[in-house]
Amino acid sequence: MHVAFVHRRGFGQFAALAAHLAQSGNEVSLVAETVDQRIPSVRVVRHRTEAGPRAHPLMARHLGIPDHHVRIGHRVAETFDAMTGQGQSPDIVIGHIGWGSMMFVKDVLPRVPALGYCEFFYQAEGADVGFAPDDQPDLETRKRLRLRNMAQLISLEALEGGISPTQWQRSLYPADARARIAVCHEGIDTRRFRPDTAASLTLPDGRVLKAGDPPIVTFVARDLEPYRGFPQALEAASKVIRKHPDALFVFVGGDGVSYGTPPPGGGPWKEHLLASLDLPRDRVLFPGVVPHPVLRQLFQISAAHVYLTYPFVLSWSVLEAMACGALVIASDTAPVREVICSGRNGILVPFFDADALAESILEALKSPDSFAELRIAARRTIEQRFGLDECIASQAALIGKMMGAD
Repeated sequence: MHVAFVHRRGFGQFAALAAHLAQSGNEVSLVAETVDQRIPSVRVVRHRTEAGPRAHPLMARHLGIPDHHVRIGHRVAETFDAMTGQGQSPDIVIGHIGWGSMMFVKDVLPRVPALGYCEFFYQAEGADVGFAPDDQPDLETRKRLRLRNMAQLISLEALEGGISPTQWQRSLYPADARARIAVCHEGIDTRRFRPDTAASLTLPDGRVLKAGDPPIVTFVARDLEPYRGFPQALEAASKVIRKHPDALFVFVGGDGVSYGTPPPGGGPWKEHLLASLDLPRDRVLFPGVVPHPVLRQLFQISAAHVYLTYPFVLSWSVLEAMACGALVIASDTAPVREVICSGRNGILVPFFDADALAESILEALKSPDSFAELRIAARRTIEQRFGLDECIASQAALIGKMMGAD
């Protein structure tokens, strides 16, 4: 069986499944703009990169992003057309539908079943937009968001089915589309991400960090920005350090903006926020983006792991932290509530309440043993619902079902 994956930025959510299929003797290809990693026995076919959204005097308002998505779709279609001409047509295509990559797959491969990865459907109410108290979407924003979904709707109309990582993310899609979208997470490797009481981490300055010495509070995001609650986490850190000066906060993440907007005046949110907070710099570390093994070590030595998010895509990092037995203190928002039940396998606090977050962190540092059961339950949640082997088996079963469809 020849399985072709489609993703703009490399394997992304398909990495574990692609590796499994290749190891099982299948022919596996990736059609992408750029490559984030190499997987043995998987062929990468790169298509030409399209310049980003552009304005044109004859183009209607807000069509820049849909136009960009259409151009990407054309490149992917051209790639599959060329592969077919060389006798390399796939037996099934699995691809992310968010950037237009899957828009024309069924036009160039009409008899090949195709499965779309449904990560996030934009809307003006009930998700990230309008979540902040000062964010009230106007008419132009609503029109822009509707057009941003154009590629997804066109793709879903043609594809045989879709797959979403969580029930909440699936729930964002229109009702007629949800009927064809299965729910299955990509999975967490619980053999790799596991508790380790002997774990330690050596800092660039030579300091060796271990669990409880000093008590370490961790925070991880792709970029340190408001969508992932960085302002509230940093404010909570300043409150905690005043009452527990031994605590060490480690904020992992880049200085860019993955979601939302930059701070007033531009620059990183980190510098913008630190200017207004009295934080002892020796108690707050900013290592930037770190390798996955270092991230695992941080989760293993964490006294409390803070995860805050708008109603948006659920991060892998919070699930990996739970798999490591970390005590997760998270935002009481829709995607998180699907995984964490406060007081059972973690703690939930209101997203914008830095005081409540600080109090929860202080309690965790004051009585770490009293949260042992929550740590065990967090690990059990990942084993039972997000284990990598089980998730891959479910994905493979879905592929088999689609291959057997008339």
